[in-house]
Amino acid sequence: MINKYNSLFIVETNKTSYLFTEEDGILYQLYYGEKLNVNKTNAEQIREALMEKSKYNIGNSIDSKPGKTFDNCKLEISSLGKGDVRYPSIQMQFADGCVTNNFRYSSYEIIEGGVAMSLPTAACADETLLVKLMDDSGARVTLSYSVFEACDVICRNVTVTNTGKEPLILQSVMSMQLDLDYVPVRIMSFGGSWAHEMNRFDTSLSHGRYVGESLTGTSSSRKNPFFIVCEEQATEEHGLCYGVNLIYSGNHYESVEVNSYGKVRIMNGIHEKGFSWTLLPGQSFESPQSVLTVTKGGYAGISKNMHAFVKNHIVRGRWAKKERPVLLNSWEAAYFKFDEAKLLKLAKAGKEAGIELFVMDDGWFGKRNDDKSSLGDWQVNLEKLPNGVKGLVDKIHQIGMDFGIWIEPEMVNEDSDLYRAHPDWVLRHPGSEHATSRNQMILDMTREDVVSYLIETFTALLESAEINYVKWDMNRIVSDAFSQALPADRQGEVLHRYVMGVYALADALTKRFPDILFEGCASGGNRFDLGMLCFFPQIWGSDDTDAYERAHIQTGYSYGYPLLAVSAHVSSVPNHQTLRRTPFETRFAVAMAGVLGYECNLAELSKEEFEAVKEQIAFYKAHRKTLQFGTYHRIFCGQSDLTRRNLFAFNIVSEDQTESIAVNFLGQFTPNMPGMKLFAKGLIDDGLYKVENRQVMHNVKDFGDLINTVSPVHIKQGSLVHNVVAKVVKMEGERESYVATGALLSHAGISLKQGYVGTGFDEDVRLMYDYGARVYVIKSMDRTDATEG
Repeated sequence: MINKYNSLFIVETNKTSYLFTEEDGILYQLYYGEKLNVNKTNAEQIREALMEKSKYNIGNSIDSKPGKTFDNCKLEISSLGKGDVRYPSIQMQFADGCVTNNFRYSSYEIIEGGVAMSLPTAACADETLLVKLMDDSGARVTLSYSVFEACDVICRNVTVTNTGKEPLILQSVMSMQLDLDYVPVRIMSFGGSWAHEMNRFDTSLSHGRYVGESLTGTSSSRKNPFFIVCEEQATEEHGLCYGVNLIYSGNHYESVEVNSYGKVRIMNGIHEKGFSWTLLPGQSFESPQSVLTVTKGGYAGISKNMHAFVKNHIVRGRWAKKERPVLLNSWEAAYFKFDEAKLLKLAKAGKEAGIELFVMDDGWFGKRNDDKSSLGDWQVNLEKLPNGVKGLVDKIHQIGMDFGIWIEPEMVNEDSDLYRAHPDWVLRHPGSEHATSRNQMILDMTREDVVSYLIETFTALLESAEINYVKWDMNRIVSDAFSQALPADRQGEVLHRYVMGVYALADALTKRFPDILFEGCASGGNRFDLGMLCFFPQIWGSDDTDAYERAHIQTGYSYGYPLLAVSAHVSSVPNHQTLRRTPFETRFAVAMAGVLGYECNLAELSKEEFEAVKEQIAFYKAHRKTLQFGTYHRIFCGQSDLTRRNLFAFNIVSEDQTESIAVNFLGQFTPNMPGMKLFAKGLIDDGLYKVENRQVMHNVKDFGDLINTVSPVHIKQGSLVHNVVAKVVKMEGERESYVATGALLSHAGISLKQGYVGTGFDEDVRLMYDYGARVYVIKSMDRTDATEG
């Protein structure tokens, strides 16, 4: 709900209040936190109580009026030249060279729903507040506040309009500025690199400025745009936290600053480096929406709000609420080396295992036998697929599976017919040597003719056969950001216009083919952001399919994104990215937390492994609704203390709280640490639940020559006898079965069976090797009570 009482603006969600006020044309931030229940009767008293008191100027600072030192004020917008020497939220240059702004409040408007923008925006806002400010030099700024009450989220953005008679150059515009009173803050950010995304980094700040940024041309695996600002002592479930994200897929900037007066300023938006935008008289520029939420419920409270927001207001279309299929991707099974017969053999094995969607990855077009050529030539390679794409698609459908295909629309190889025909269609300076990555160049998505060509090219492909899924990849970062279609004074617009071109292409294809499930990808998580999720309901979280690394990566994503948005695959071992060997059950336990897929050669698995895959897929389908649409709870996140050495634990609870799937994943085995507990959050406190584990089977080979301590004859390791014994003798893992209340599972935990300590093993001993995992099914024993809860 949004109200204005006299000079006080009140922007409220179900549980939070955002208050600011206007005085002498300046907008002062007053409060953002738990709900204050402001009404017409108490509004003036609340404003007076929150307004910072001041009477005399402070030393050599500049005052807007006696006692109002801008540098010591909490403001809704800031600029250069009037005394606020903190980092400004907006910078522009007028025709006469002036870079000073003096924005003053002009008017406001409250509208139902959200605002239409040229950028992707959060859908189905409840209300939006528009506040306009004017500058005497000829600029208008409109601050937008869209409310999503049930999620406790506010989206903000800024629109700059040239109201003068001369051009102005917009040098920087942040989407959001939030000024707060001092509290020792800690910034939790997420980043890394290719195959090592979404590591959590905690940075304490008592003075100075923290900056997170991407200059890759994408939202980047280096630094995701999502971050949390919290009080120093905040924990998973306790403490004041502010969650911030950006609905944008290009270069971004976020900063947290504590100035000399102890004021905290949080900002985010498009990165100013490499950015400038010329506004002719009457033209406007819209910044992307910034996403804000606040809670005193710790990181879990931020995740709860952000997950609900993404599920209900970012992901859209027919797949938003539809269960996602289990897929088999050809990449790690075949790479570029395949033909129709090999793909059909793989697909038939997938069908037998229970796979629902077969995906043909890179290598199906042009002369694409490696990564050196043919990007841009989206005509089928008839040597590999003599019956064309349609011929293969029809055969996959006859097998009883849906069909998916890989594309990389934004890229072109120098060795391609497209580049030879249109060398001016790439981002590069014609007089300079071009920097390539993976032998790829980047198409100039600022050009309407390029975007139109790609729309028609991929429309023809997707109309040529009954294609059910598209994996949209982007396998490099941006370099040589120069467009031959733009004049010299507009080259600062290239990076943003590129993103706009990508959005135009994604918007056109997803609207033309609403039934197709589109999955985003950019060398894994190099463009995992809310902007792309507005078009693609799921994104490939990382090229790293190693279960241990994926546990870290997916935990990182879980702070700001629901794992329904993260696709995850079970792959072969040794893993292709790390050469690490992890148990089959562990690979499944980690991948099932996201949108489950397989990326291994199912046609060449052993009988035992193949049966395990069949059982895993059957289990996933039986619990798919809970796993995909349930509420995700972090329990342990890889702590390295004595008793939880690299333990990852989480559980996912169904919407009606009648079921939960929980996972304990041990990174490294710790000797003589037999105890382990099972926790589960989000269940009904007084609800009664049956708890059982997915039983695992152990191979006698895993015990090495310990087999000779129980064998009547000596068995040599690796011998024929050893192999025969391993096939015949199966060792059952522990069975766990308990009845517990939701409160017990949440607060006390269930003490599980003793772990292996090297002195004995039987069916009552829990044997978890390095990278071992257990999956637990928690079912309500009283569905009536659970539903009422």
